[in-house]
Amino acid sequence: MTKGIGLMGRTVGRLAAVAALLAPGAALAQDHAEDWQLYFPEPASPIMENIISFNNGVMVVITVITIFVMLLLAIVMIRFNAKRNPVPSKTTHNTLVEVLWTVVPVLILVGIAIPSFSLLFAQYDPGRVIEDYNPDDSITLKATGQQWFWQYDYPDFPGVRTITSIPLTDDLIGEHDLRLLSVNNPAVVPVGTVVRLQVTAAPTGVLHAFALQSMGVKLDAVPGRITESWFRADREGIFYGQCSELCGRAHYNMPIEVHVVSAEQFDQWIAAMEARDQAGANALLDQWAAERRAAQVAAL
Repeated sequence: MTKGIGLMGRTVGRLAAVAALLAPGAALAQDHAEDWQLYFPEPASPIMENIISFNNGVMVVITVITIFVMLLLAIVMIRFNAKRNPVPSKTTHNTLVEVLWTVVPVLILVGIAIPSFSLLFAQYDPGRVIEDYNPDDSITLKATGQQWFWQYDYPDFPGVRTITSIPLTDDLIGEHDLRLLSVNNPAVVPVGTVVRLQVTAAPTGVLHAFALQSMGVKLDAVPGRITESWFRADREGIFYGQCSELCGRAHYNMPIEVHVVSAEQFDQWIAAMEARDQAGANALLDQWAAERRAAQVAAL
């Protein structure tokens, strides 16, 4: 049942993505929230897949409990109303019932807690999800929340200067850009590579939160502290997120845009960034996005 619910949700997500791609002036089948969206975005990482599976399993448990309680209420209202029982029962307790309503909820909570803690640990330990995980094959992306924009650093590539990521103003938004989501300088990561995500905030700043839904990532950005998680993008594309901690008057102005590219393209982008050619690096991203759009349209 859990797999069936997950399949249904993913099918709906794919249909929505196709519709968005075919819409006039639409951007590349984007990984961002759609109008009236009721389900998770299409997962793009192992962690997000596990989160959706866990959510579906808990939803089944919640649904069964809700239906059971509603049936009990209906039985009580019909069988034990004052009209049918003019002389009320003087029963004070029932040992079996009291044992059941204590033991059964405990068992349910334990059953939920076990996969919950497993998922929680996996969000901080790639080795629990990825077979033959080698830390030396990962890269590190550091995101720093400022007031009010994000900055990105690549500690593994000292030649890449700090990237300041600011949302595009209305006069700069292109045909395939998204208002309040697209930025001037996005972060870039290679597909199929574990990304060690480090999140912090300016020491003299305020709390922020780095949330990238399709990757199953949501980390608090605390001034003067570093929180760490990871993700591995399993497909190329453009992924969006937002600051999810109310951080002040321009909270809305802190979108997250991450481009997932092939390993070869990532090397080209790094080379451009190390050459201090931000415009050239962004031109490469635009070119690759256009190629993906063309390939997706051709595949329809």
